[in-house]
Amino acid sequence: MKNLMNITDLTVEEIDELIAVAEDIIANPVKYQDACRHKLLATLFFEPSTRTRLSFESAMHRLGGSVVGFSEAGSSSSAKGESLSDTVQTVGCYADIIAMRHPKEGAPVVAARRAGVPIINAGDGAHNHPTQTLTDLLTIWRCKKRFNNLTIGLCGDLKFGRTVHSLVGAMARYSGIKFVFIAPEELRFPRYIIEDELESRGIEYKEVSTMEEVMPELDVLYMTRVQRERFFNEADYIRLKDTYILTPDKLVPAKQDMIVMHPLPRVNEISVAVDDDPRAMYFPQAKNGMFIRMALILKMLEVTV
Repeated sequence: MKNLMNITDLTVEEIDELIAVAEDIIANPVKYQDACRHKLLATLFFEPSTRTRLSFESAMHRLGGSVVGFSEAGSSSSAKGESLSDTVQTVGCYADIIAMRHPKEGAPVVAARRAGVPIINAGDGAHNHPTQTLTDLLTIWRCKKRFNNLTIGLCGDLKFGRTVHSLVGAMARYSGIKFVFIAPEELRFPRYIIEDELESRGIEYKEVSTMEEVMPELDVLYMTRVQRERFFNEADYIRLKDTYILTPDKLVPAKQDMIVMHPLPRVNEISVAVDDDPRAMYFPQAKNGMFIRMALILKMLEVTV
């Protein structure tokens, strides 16, 4: 596989393969510690990130490789006016593989045409975030041991949340999946994705305004933050930012084996009092991100262990 722009670039079989490799990495870390020795990952992050950038860097280091890159556009030559095309073409001269985050939708696709080495989309605007989706899939698999016959609740900012857009695209390919979209009117799930991914395939979904009315049904509750950086109007952000806050009381009617996920960072949409609930999977989810990115780097560099 040359590049990864969208989770649908991967077949279901390739996802299964990546999960199997990630599980083997978790079970046998020493086996992989020199797998990417003398390989170099470049992390080109044109907007802030903690988990995605550091998990990519940790993944490469744990594979025995090295990392170069930048963590904000202001520390790259784009601040001098250099084009994205020229930046990635130059970095492609140095690195074996590139992980790139950019605020503009489609930017990694443009970059991939000129890089000369594999590019992984580490998030482009409100569009796609395929490695977060792989992280989510590994977490679901480790908790549920299946991708079929699950009811998945997505809560919060469903309009701008690239993580939920990618997750729906991935899970829509499995059988017996039901989606519950929990959002205020202004942050509803994009209609075009519902039409393309769900209605075209006859997949069951519903849209509701409160999590309480659907909590007993859910196998997975995927919380998201209301993203200040995606809003043009500060007043709208302030009005909507505290719409949904998950507390222990709201979890009382939930299934005992339901899992709570969140791509992080959280602001206050999950109370810290939920952290000790055994159903809270958002920190294990963050750790899973490192393991699945290790598996992905191995696949894209065609390294076998």
